[in-house]
Amino acid sequence: MFSKILIANRGEIAVRIIKTCRRMGIATVVVYSEADADSMAVEMADEAVFIGAAPASESYLVADKIVEAVKQTGAEAVHPGFGFLSENAGFAKRLAKEGIVFIGPNPKAIEAMGDKIESKKFAAKAGVSTVPGHVGEIDDTAHAIKIAEQIGYPVMIKASAGGGGKGIRVAWTRKDVEEGFPAVRAEAKASFGDDRIFIEKFIESPRHVEIQVLGDKHGNVVHLFERECSIQRRNQKVIEEAPSPLLDKKTRDAMGEQAVRLAQAVGYDSAGTVEFVAGQDRSFFFLEMNTRLQVEHPVTEMITGVDLVEQMIRSAAGEKLAFGQRDLKINGWAVESRIYAEDPYRGFLPSIGRLVRYDPPVEGEAGDAIVRNDAGVREGDEISMYYDPMISKLSTWAKTREKAIDAMGRALEDFHIEGLGQNVPFLAAVMDQPRFRSGKISTNYIKDEFPDGFHGVTPTEFQRDLMAAVACAMHRTYLSRSAPELQRNEWIVVENGVRRMVEVVEDGGLLFPEEHRTLRLTHVDWRPGKPTFRGVLDGVPFTAQVKPAAEGFVIRHRAAQAQVLVLTERSAELHEKLPPKKAADTSKMVLSPMPGLVVSVDVVAGQEVKTGEVVAVLEAMKMQNIIRAEHDGTVKAVNAKSGDSVAADEVLVEFA
Repeated sequence: MFSKILIANRGEIAVRIIKTCRRMGIATVVVYSEADADSMAVEMADEAVFIGAAPASESYLVADKIVEAVKQTGAEAVHPGFGFLSENAGFAKRLAKEGIVFIGPNPKAIEAMGDKIESKKFAAKAGVSTVPGHVGEIDDTAHAIKIAEQIGYPVMIKASAGGGGKGIRVAWTRKDVEEGFPAVRAEAKASFGDDRIFIEKFIESPRHVEIQVLGDKHGNVVHLFERECSIQRRNQKVIEEAPSPLLDKKTRDAMGEQAVRLAQAVGYDSAGTVEFVAGQDRSFFFLEMNTRLQVEHPVTEMITGVDLVEQMIRSAAGEKLAFGQRDLKINGWAVESRIYAEDPYRGFLPSIGRLVRYDPPVEGEAGDAIVRNDAGVREGDEISMYYDPMISKLSTWAKTREKAIDAMGRALEDFHIEGLGQNVPFLAAVMDQPRFRSGKISTNYIKDEFPDGFHGVTPTEFQRDLMAAVACAMHRTYLSRSAPELQRNEWIVVENGVRRMVEVVEDGGLLFPEEHRTLRLTHVDWRPGKPTFRGVLDGVPFTAQVKPAAEGFVIRHRAAQAQVLVLTERSAELHEKLPPKKAADTSKMVLSPMPGLVVSVDVVAGQEVKTGEVVAVLEAMKMQNIIRAEHDGTVKAVNAKSGDSVAADEVLVEFA
């Protein structure tokens, strides 16, 4: 076994690998860029080596710097994590040449499977079901249009070396190909240094189901069942679960058998994932193989009890798999939510910045469930524009799918983040949705369920009660400290404009006289200044996110949020006479939807612009975002140019 391993990665996956190495008694080295000098991974590792500037192209993607760090520290092996150089066959070969062990599959397997064009040819030869498409490189946009029309719309334009949802566009029309092909090629070049593109038929209402495989250097390969990763936005996974609610035993066995057959055909000798696109009828087609550890590997670990990082290390060290297919069983159900620094209320756009507050749920047993949070950040850390905007991966396990989802909803309640936009309210909304809970999902789920974007949800009756109870408790606490003479037992609670009469009675009781109901709020854990309010309302434990507003309080429970006022009868009467506040008119402006780098500005002053035309292209978190005009108009002024760094809501273009 190795005595020292270098981790050629950053963030939560570097921390994840360090934890397993510690348990195995292996020393760790991490490399880091300027942006990660004060990171959690650097703090946790036994040694750390600086390798360059923040852009990945100047640090984490430079093989020479990684090799030099290995030699400098005397590490015997390199774990690449995921992303960066993890699926780079040239890097694996370089390490072998230098006498350094690559903790991942052999270079031939990476070449055969890591290239999406070659992998489809290989899969077809191995008898694996494949999606109809053009298997081969595409020269230019005109060639792409010709192929798309031969296959028939809709088609998917994909980077051959892609991953992590980058370098993918679905084209429904010729115009989509004209715009999408150059954008995908540019993203592919920027993210992977490889601009080869392929096109395949897009399966409508598809599901994304993948099989985890594991091989050793002695020809043994097993699968660890499936994960369902259909809840996606911008082709990037957001929620994953294991097993899949779609599959029955027959389909699971068939899919697993094909995945193992493919892995054996390429001599696969590490952890890898064979991805399938599945129809609602349980038909399935090979999509691609990821020759690395997957972001969502925790859910597989939770239902099998197998540490995949440990198995990768053992395989790389030449050990045989200690178990066979018959030894593996599915135990319970696991769900993972990716906590991203993005604003779900603004189309899930990246929201970089500092984690002013970062308070995740407690890990470990939570009743009859288990909570796990894989993170590489702490309070005060910054989410950089140079890398993926993931903050952490929250996973829950329970005996059944319903209980695992319930545990996730409760854990998301307990997750408190301030300082930047984050998607916790959206994730909580999905956990509460009947369609998600039914398991009848597809990769179109977010588009189907939130066609006009995510704007929170309407509070349920329980949530309205909860918000009223919390607001009354907070108001009484503030009054007892600042103006006890104003304390009273009868109040008017106004939630988003809706009035309710409330009387405070003994032992935490709240009487709603107009509704003939009494609630009881107990086990309160809150004090002024604390951003979370924990309690038990009529026997139901909850956590609400709270903050004082100019008047009253802003209270969020899961995906429901309201401004709640606690008023006297007279104050309530006066409030009703106040005129509503008008929102600022930004209809004649094109605002930057996120912080980023201006790639191009496609209009000039005086130009007539039609609705839907491209105004500018912005790059953030390695993704190119096309900014379109929302209405017809004449350009009055252009306030940005190619190469500019812009902030969220900065005015890019003004219309007359």
